[in-house]
Amino acid sequence: MSFVEELRWRGMLQDIMPGTEDLLNKEKVSGYIGFDPTGDSLHVGHLTQIMTLIHFQNAGHKPVALVGGATGMIGDPSFKSAERNLLDEATLQHNVDCLKKQLAKFLNFGEGENDAKMVNNYDWFKDFSFLDFIRDVGKLITVNYMMAKDSVKKRLEGENGLSFTEFTYQLIQGYDFYYLWKHHNCKIQMGGSDQWGNIVTGSEMIRRQDQGTAYALTTQLIKKADGQKFGKTESGAVWLDPKKTSPYKYYQFWLNANDDDAKNWINIFTLKTKEEIEAIIAEHDAAPHTRAVQKALAKDITIRTHSEKDYETAVKTSEFLFGNGSLAFLADLDHEGVLEVFDGVPQFTIKKEDLAQGINVLDFLATHTQVFPSKGEARKMLQGGGVSINKEKLGDVEQIVDNTQLINEKYIVVQRGKKNYFLVIVE
Repeated sequence: MSFVEELRWRGMLQDIMPGTEDLLNKEKVSGYIGFDPTGDSLHVGHLTQIMTLIHFQNAGHKPVALVGGATGMIGDPSFKSAERNLLDEATLQHNVDCLKKQLAKFLNFGEGENDAKMVNNYDWFKDFSFLDFIRDVGKLITVNYMMAKDSVKKRLEGENGLSFTEFTYQLIQGYDFYYLWKHHNCKIQMGGSDQWGNIVTGSEMIRRQDQGTAYALTTQLIKKADGQKFGKTESGAVWLDPKKTSPYKYYQFWLNANDDDAKNWINIFTLKTKEEIEAIIAEHDAAPHTRAVQKALAKDITIRTHSEKDYETAVKTSEFLFGNGSLAFLADLDHEGVLEVFDGVPQFTIKKEDLAQGINVLDFLATHTQVFPSKGEARKMLQGGGVSINKEKLGDVEQIVDNTQLINEKYIVVQRGKKNYFLVIVE
């Protein structure tokens, strides 16, 4: 199956310039997508473009990932209501390095004909003087052409307006395409559908400067079935960096997708074949409560973004928090990992020497910690079988809690009722 056919059946293709599909079917092509380094991590909103490059490489073409060290200093005005804060060079370089490492988890980089290549537009812009740019590049595109772009119109009509800095963005991105076309034989630029205007500016620049021909392709912008922006949660963006979004939370993001979204996303964000996906959806529809599509989607993308071990830990965490899973997996985690598992769970700290002497369970639950506001309430629920320590149900109000119950020599997990967890950290 060809690259364009792959994008088409997966529901990813949006716009394609005439002649692009014919070019890709008759020869191996270098093509690029740009990534904005205004942060030190990509998020799930970037995954559509990462998947596009993966399919491009799998089809035998050469993917080029452009990290915009120069354009990141400006900020793309497309579909934004206000200008971004400008970043200094050191911060941008740090961000570029981080993005390189993340992209390398998805693409095969190297020096081979089909290997992915990383470029940074700062390399060709750092010595480009302002006068040289407006003389050699600015003359290629008219102001009328630039003003006609929807992204520019919307900003001009908005309350915040559009600075000259951001207005020049499409010239700079257009020159990126020209430079890569001329020096790296990149014949096609790809991106999200909101980038169509900037992409065709580049192809127009190539035509006017060297009478060359370049091509373009964009993918659909992904939205949730309810119309909300994809990749956003109540706590913010879902990052690919495990320090910003833990593998467990990342796994849960995909697992919690509704049926309509999951059936759409499994096409876009996994490499499963059409037949495999149809079989998973059929299994799901036969027993929706098993959430077969969500589980397959979450497993695939969590492993590729993080690792098999991270996926397994995420599953065990979910089973522990929402089912009858064991606490044994905590033994494989460091302190930060344990805190990630219990992120948002009330936590209490007690001294190890106090625990060494043994503490009556009612004192432990209501005095040394505040799992219950009083011993009376603790006694009532405990006698009713509603209290567990480390997944073991308690029944004896005279029971002693001591160091023998520590997990990793540091933690005790208390459960009140079915869903209320508390982490006791012993120091």
